[in-house]
Amino acid sequence: MSNQELSKIFSEIALYLEMEEVPFKPQAYEKAAMALSSLSEEIEEIYKKGGIRAVENISGVGKSIAEKIEEYLKTGKVKYHEHYKKKMPIKIGELVAIEGIGPKMVRDLYKFLKIKNIKELEKAAKTGKIRALPNFGEKTEQNILESIKFLKRSEGRFLLGEILPRVKEIEEALRSLKEIEELSVAGSVRRKKETIGDVDFLVVTKKPKEVMDFFISLPGVVKIWGKGITKSSVRMRGGFDVDLRAVPKKSYGSALQYFTGSKEHNIQTRLIAIEKGFKLNEYGVFKGKKMVAGHSEKEVYELLGLSWIEPELRENRGELEAAKKGKLPKIIGYNDIKGDLHCHSKWDGGANPIKEIVGAAQKMGYEYIGISDHTKFLRIEHGLDEKKLLLQGKEIERINSRLKNQGSKFQVLHGCEANILEDGKLDIKDEVLEKLDYVIAGIHSLFKITEYQMTERIIRAMKNPNVDIISHPTGRILKRRDEYKIDFDRILKVAKETSTVLEINSCPERLDLNDINVKKAKEAGVKMVINTDSHHIDQLRFIEFGIAQARRGWAEKKDIINTNSLPKMLKLLK
Repeated sequence: MSNQELSKIFSEIALYLEMEEVPFKPQAYEKAAMALSSLSEEIEEIYKKGGIRAVENISGVGKSIAEKIEEYLKTGKVKYHEHYKKKMPIKIGELVAIEGIGPKMVRDLYKFLKIKNIKELEKAAKTGKIRALPNFGEKTEQNILESIKFLKRSEGRFLLGEILPRVKEIEEALRSLKEIEELSVAGSVRRKKETIGDVDFLVVTKKPKEVMDFFISLPGVVKIWGKGITKSSVRMRGGFDVDLRAVPKKSYGSALQYFTGSKEHNIQTRLIAIEKGFKLNEYGVFKGKKMVAGHSEKEVYELLGLSWIEPELRENRGELEAAKKGKLPKIIGYNDIKGDLHCHSKWDGGANPIKEIVGAAQKMGYEYIGISDHTKFLRIEHGLDEKKLLLQGKEIERINSRLKNQGSKFQVLHGCEANILEDGKLDIKDEVLEKLDYVIAGIHSLFKITEYQMTERIIRAMKNPNVDIISHPTGRILKRRDEYKIDFDRILKVAKETSTVLEINSCPERLDLNDINVKKAKEAGVKMVINTDSHHIDQLRFIEFGIAQARRGWAEKKDIINTNSLPKMLKLLK
């Protein structure tokens, strides 16, 4: 977990520097934080293999920051960070998680009211102390209270993108044990829910004691809640809990079905079993006292008269009825994507030049990649104006020409992520947008307007003949900001009429569209695209989370435009 811990430290340093209005440095630390959180390899391993020079070679990490990483790996701390924590003893990451609160506001809250954490902030807001501060006011105070209320709803839950890499490490460690015959992750992780409460593993073993001893001594275990022959529970560094259950081989399938869930899905499967004269539980399917199925999930479902159901579909949203009729969708697979159309390059403040993004995309087996940098309204992201977009186009032409000369069929597409302004117009002139291969448009400001205004704003953008895709269509940020108010049914109607594609944004904090809206879009015949919105080449792997979201929403290959090779995909754009 050092990657995430270091990322948090550098993010906090960036926030402290912003408080003091230090120029340039905050962006350097934020870029390093993003690079570390995106790495697919642990920083300790990189350092062990190549020392500080290998750390300096990480895109977004300079000499000074590499030295601080080395300091952390040797001492467990960064003095520069400790200095700021003593100077300003506040939970800065906790406070800026409140929607609408930035570093300078945190500074003022501490300066005037000595507010150090969310609890103190909530108390001050409830007693009307915040509205009296300079540059705050009653509306800001109300927004703070609303945001705190929203945060409390997701308390104790972790993003799938935060948890899954750690789950894979634990799974890999357990698989190395010869004593384990069968192993699976279960629960909401197996169903790929966007947020996770805790993690469940199931094993079959003849030597449960050895397995449990190994499990509770895994690297990263900070607390042992309980240890037994059939079940052990631990708290991992990072704050999440993991349960390991040992089950009999004959019951493995029924235990996996039961512990995968969801609760609602399991209630219905048990009712179906009762209707057929069976009893279903985690130990098996029984006819009276005789066990008649349970070794595999497939035989459990078959005995109930159902096709096997993909874990991502098990939410009691019609999958059981479809399984009964043999009409389950053939949902998109994890290797079906042929290219990513939403990647940010160094041009708008991303970590990597276009040629590095191309190399990373080729390694992933893609046929094409789309560069979609922010446009001029987003100054904080170094958004591109018309002139810079045209210059970028020239660079992409040169890269494509070089690829062609090398005999490669890989192609780089030139797009942008234009900003939808308050009136629904875009911040880039149409005559420049028409020169691009495609245009993504998204909302990046003014989230609290009325449902009618927001809906009309997006509809006007969709009616622009140059707009092909709407990015992160509902604007939510998990554990931070709710969806903005829109009439999603009207959005779908106009998307269908205008052949506008809706994005499933794979960024772990967004996963927008959510699974319910993916299903609605599919049913409305609206095409979707799965993109990563990556700002660093290591974030290209986030595509897995967007695919999981599409699967949970019953999406098939035909519903997702970037499952197609380039010529067909381009035909699906306006």
